[in-house]
This record gives sequence, structure tokens and C-alpha cells, in this order.
Amino acid sequence: MDAAGRRVPFDAQQVDAPLSRSAVFLVVTIGPTPEQLRTALDVVAGIDDLVKSVGFRDLGANLSCIVGIGSAAWDRLGRSDRPAELHPFVAVEGPKHTAPSTPGDLLFHIRAERPDFCFEFERLLFEQLGDSVEVVDEVNGFRYFDARDLLGFVDGTANPTGRGMADATLIGDEDPAFAGGSYVVVQKYLHDLAAWNALTTEQQEAVIGRRKADDVELDDTEPQRAHKTLATITDDNGYEFDILRDNMPFGSPAAGEYGTYFIGYTRRLWVIERMLQRMFLGDPPGYHDRILDVSTAATGTTFFVPSLQLLEGLADAS
Repeated sequence: MDAAGRRVPFDAQQVDAPLSRSAVFLVVTIGPTPEQLRTALDVVAGIDDLVKSVGFRDLGANLSCIVGIGSAAWDRLGRSDRPAELHPFVAVEGPKHTAPSTPGDLLFHIRAERPDFCFEFERLLFEQLGDSVEVVDEVNGFRYFDARDLLGFVDGTANPTGRGMADATLIGDEDPAFAGGSYVVVQKYLHDLAAWNALTTEQQEAVIGRRKADDVELDDTEPQRAHKTLATITDDNGYEFDILRDNMPFGSPAAGEYGTYFIGYTRRLWVIERMLQRMFLGDPPGYHDRILDVSTAATGTTFFVPSLQLLEGLADAS
């Protein structure tokens, strides 16, 4: 629903909030003391109020925020239950490339059509968090032309739509205590644009598996499979397990830094883990994803995204 049809901002934890033109990807760790944990939990429990306080100023900005909780932070909550698939990001060490595992207790995925709304939300967020957290990573993403990454290809074409969105992203009856939640994996990739641009358009298209100009899928050149194939997970009957990607470019030309921030929401964490194994180890083994020859994974962290109701109750329950 567009701003003209809404009277309030989007709820926090709304995974299917519209993809935006601006975003902040913020990963923090919580300090070691009980007081720091309490402060952090109080802040995340009230995140919906902060979204509304900032977002109401311009509903057309489509401000939203999703909070993810890491495995180590969940262990500190003192709960006897935990999401079935929640565990630390598992590093993948391939013959040539590695997907590292990096720390993170909380993820704040802040997105809006206006970068000033992302800025203001983050400013007020840190005002509330105080010294309870330490920043591990902060990335400011932006929408690049017609939803392209800095490699020049459209990113996110295979995202689920309509009724398929909930099935792909929201936990269901398989884990009823955490139904309505989601898992999210984040990775920061740094690109060697000089090496990428040294390839011909045809060579780039073979790596990605799509035509650069119009995004049409191309057949693989066996046995080497393209990125779009290695990142597609199916069962024995051909059923495709979708995930929701909200990847964004980031960078600083002055610093020579260019990258893509991968963020994938899923009902089934194993789907993204299988995808990364295929990319870094190769399928068949030895034929790794050639995009990794120019894109280096610098971070890797897994989080559980509670439903808003569960998030709001964490501070009281701990």
C-alpha cells in the first residue's frame, strides 16, 4: 500500500516492507554486563515506537526497520527455547575463496526512500542504545539506477512475490513457538571493479547467467555453472526454495571501495547455507562461482528475526 492509502508508518519487523532506495545495515555486539544487555533489549523491544516517531513525518519515505538477534545474544536471554535453525554463521572454506564468519549480536536493517530518514532513525537509535553496544559494521546502501549492482547487472530478479513471499520468508507450523519470524544472513562483498571491467560483456554474462542489458536468463556452459544457477536451490522434484534478497550497492570512489551488501531473508536457513556451499565449494566440486574471483566476502553473520509481538516481549521475559 502506498503512502496515500496508509495513515501510519510500516510496522517494525515487517519483512515484506517495500524495497527502498536507501538503507543502513548496522551490526553491533552487546556489552558484557547485565545492565548493557537490559538496555539493548529495552531499545529493541520499543523499536516499533521509534519507527513511528520518525516515519510519521513523511509516510512517503516508507521508513522501516527490522531487528535480527544473533545466536550468542539469544543464549544470553535466559530462555529455555530457541529458534530451531538459529546458530552462528558457518564459515565456508573453498579451494580458492572463503566465506568468513564474523561477530554480531544485533542487526538493524533500516530502509527508506529518503536517506535523511535512515540517518535520523539511526541517530536516535544510538541515542537510546548509549554505551550498551559496540559497532561491528555499518554500511550505507543505495539503489543504483534500475536496481543494478555495481557490476552492472540487475540484482534481485528472482525475489518471491505475492503469496509466495510469506512461504519463502516466514517460519510456520514447523516451529510454532517462533512462527511469523524469519532468518536473515548478511555478507559484505568487496568488488575488484578493475578486474571485472577487464572482462568482455559476454564473459561477464557467462559468470552471472543473465544478459546485461535486459536481464534475460542464459543457459550455463557446463560443467561451469553461472551465479544464478549456483544460487538457486531446488529439491529432487524441481521445487525451488525462494529467499528474499534486499541487496544494495555501497562504496566510496575516493577510497576505491566498491561493494554489494548481501542480505537474504528466509524461512529455511539451510537454503542460504546450501547456496553458499555451492558458490564457494563448487557444484560440481572445484567449479566455484566465478563471481568470487572479483568479489571477496568480508563478513558473514546469521540472525533470527522475531515477530514484532515476540520482539516486544523479550525485555520482559529476560
